[in-house]
Amino acid sequence: MSEKRIFLSPPHLSGFERQFVEDAFDSNYIAPLGPQVDAFEREFSEYTGIKYCVALSSGTAAMHIALRELGVGPGDEVIASSLTFIGSVTPVVFLGADLVFLDCDRKTWNMNPELLKRALEDGERKGRLPKAVIPTDLYGQCADYETIFSLCKPYDIPVIVDAAESVGAKYKSNRLQHSEEQDVEVHAGKGAKAAVFSFNGNKIITTSGGGMLASDDSRLIERARFLSQQAKEPFPYYEHAEIGYNYRMSNVLAGIGRGQLKVLDERVRQRRAIFNYYEKSLKDVPGIEFMPEAEYGRCNRWLSAVVISPEKFGSTNNDILNAFEKNNIEARPIWKPMHLQPVFQSNNGSKACSTKVYGGEISEDLFNRGLCLPSGSAMSCSDMDRIVDIILTCNNK
Repeated sequence: MSEKRIFLSPPHLSGFERQFVEDAFDSNYIAPLGPQVDAFEREFSEYTGIKYCVALSSGTAAMHIALRELGVGPGDEVIASSLTFIGSVTPVVFLGADLVFLDCDRKTWNMNPELLKRALEDGERKGRLPKAVIPTDLYGQCADYETIFSLCKPYDIPVIVDAAESVGAKYKSNRLQHSEEQDVEVHAGKGAKAAVFSFNGNKIITTSGGGMLASDDSRLIERARFLSQQAKEPFPYYEHAEIGYNYRMSNVLAGIGRGQLKVLDERVRQRRAIFNYYEKSLKDVPGIEFMPEAEYGRCNRWLSAVVISPEKFGSTNNDILNAFEKNNIEARPIWKPMHLQPVFQSNNGSKACSTKVYGGEISEDLFNRGLCLPSGSAMSCSDMDRIVDIILTCNNK
């Protein structure tokens, strides 16, 4: 195994980060809070068009605080995408609420609005409407916000968009802007009660670890800021009237985020170019289907995802995965749906919470046949050719 390892989605530094981090050291603001955090929040708000932002230690922390501020607690239900990363839904468990998982649709791989409609009607009929709805923007593709918002609005149910994977992605909308004019592009998460972003080490931009809670609701963000700093009351001594968290982002990490944000548009272009390269190279190979792009948006293509039909291709996704590993290449199956996770199974004696699922067949199929290809924005054409060649060697038809 002499060739260099190709990682799934490694960090890609811009060169701007060093100056911001040095500024943080020079200012001696090393712990959470400081001028780099303030600037990162302001610049992220300007980039996304979402009015208020608070930088936190992770996307999961952002989701936790958002749900708490919406009053989610024991006896409540929260509707969420099943095809997602577990950090999207564990905060529901932290707060003692129950989960309703919705399958995705084939057109977008995101939350199926028809299933959401059915779940809301069932909840109304039973007198137990959800306290919140959490659609995930899978692999950098926005969920169908307008439809989801319009379904939730009559019930006054807030939507928290899990935009952890969709920094830099866009959604085309005129209804979100209350305009009859031609569709305009808005950033992922815009228009929701709140949006949660992640800057984990494998994301399209990174702070090594960190997240952001963004909202047009100033009070929600003010409360999140307060709770994320141990809910310390405004006294010269430490006084606490409620329990908070140590969830704020480090000033040093915020400096990294500022440097990454400067090249976000370029990173989206690079990721989309990688996806297009794979698609062009493999478009004539039977049994390989690429994740579709929704007509209403522009995916950031954080990860290039494919689905393999073994009867047409001649090998399975696991065969390709094994071939990659033998050749020092990291790839990953598509997310295992939450409704299949042992921690949420009814036959598990330590089941995390009460759960229900609507559908499930599509997300199960995507998991069983899907594969995320290496998608790092610093990849070279020779790297991609190496990946394509290994896929073709697995084509036994």
